[in-house]
Amino acid sequence: MRRREVLAAAAAALVPGIRGARAEVSEVRIARQPSLGHLPLMLMEEQGLLQKAAAARGLPPVTARYLTLAGGAAMNDALLSGSIQFAAGGVPPLVLLWSKTEGTGFAVKGVAAMNAMPLLMNTRNPAIRSLSDFTDRDKIALPAVKVSVQAMFLQMAAEKELGEARRHDLDRLTVTLSHPDGMAALLSGSEVTAHFTAAPTQELELRHPGVRTLLNTYDILGEPSTFNVVWASSAFVEANPQLYAAFTAALDEAIGAINADRRAAAAAYVRLARDASDVGLIAQILDDPQVRFTTTPQAIGRTTDFMARTRTIRRRPGSWKDLFFANLHDRPGS
Repeated sequence: MRRREVLAAAAAALVPGIRGARAEVSEVRIARQPSLGHLPLMLMEEQGLLQKAAAARGLPPVTARYLTLAGGAAMNDALLSGSIQFAAGGVPPLVLLWSKTEGTGFAVKGVAAMNAMPLLMNTRNPAIRSLSDFTDRDKIALPAVKVSVQAMFLQMAAEKELGEARRHDLDRLTVTLSHPDGMAALLSGSEVTAHFTAAPTQELELRHPGVRTLLNTYDILGEPSTFNVVWASSAFVEANPQLYAAFTAALDEAIGAINADRRAAAAAYVRLARDASDVGLIAQILDDPQVRFTTTPQAIGRTTDFMARTRTIRRRPGSWKDLFFANLHDRPGS
């Protein structure tokens, strides 16, 4: 009962107007991570797309604040505390929080996918040619130990290569670092000899001599898969239906803009991210046929099947639709 009480309190803190009138909140906080997959949210912030969509629905002026957090664990902590209303990251953090909050007033679900794109684990250690070559002298950086999409894919890869009994063998070598910090650690000659990251960090690393790719997530799954999703609590969505609709419309508009002009989208990312990437590199990534920006979830069932089978979550959802709000249920997801 204590966990449910905490979640109920979190719901009340997140939606202060839920007990009273149906007036919707005038400020919303949205968290993202520093990677190319979060470009739709970056465009939403720069162009004020959420505010425009809210005004089009007759809502009073809305303040949208965008925060940058390092990984899925931080996202979920912030959502539970009421510090943010929309979280964005890999699929596993969403699935974990969906499982933990199911049946409570806070029940978390996915708002939309943002993209499907491969993730790479790069290494600078010439002795590492397979997962069996890692030793206790190696560390693997990723955005969040145990709960990030990279952590889950590492377990999948270990199970595939080393056997089911050894799926967790490499967990002890993982360390939590943001994408930029992970790249810095990999390239500095520290104990971090491998980095499981995302675009464009993974491509920037490959520009350095001696760095090569050991794992590609599309190879692990055998098919393209959703990388980033957005999630929120049912308490917030039910109390703010028009603001929620404005958010999904703004996200659709941002993704449409990326797909309509990849070169302009690449320039926008370089301008907004201010990382070490350049327009040529980002345009090359966006033009890769393996990279798609879309709100339709893809291969979500492969993730939930693995998480249920390994008892990371308490039960397997009946369908990908169980994980997402109804606005996506007419999409050809999987």
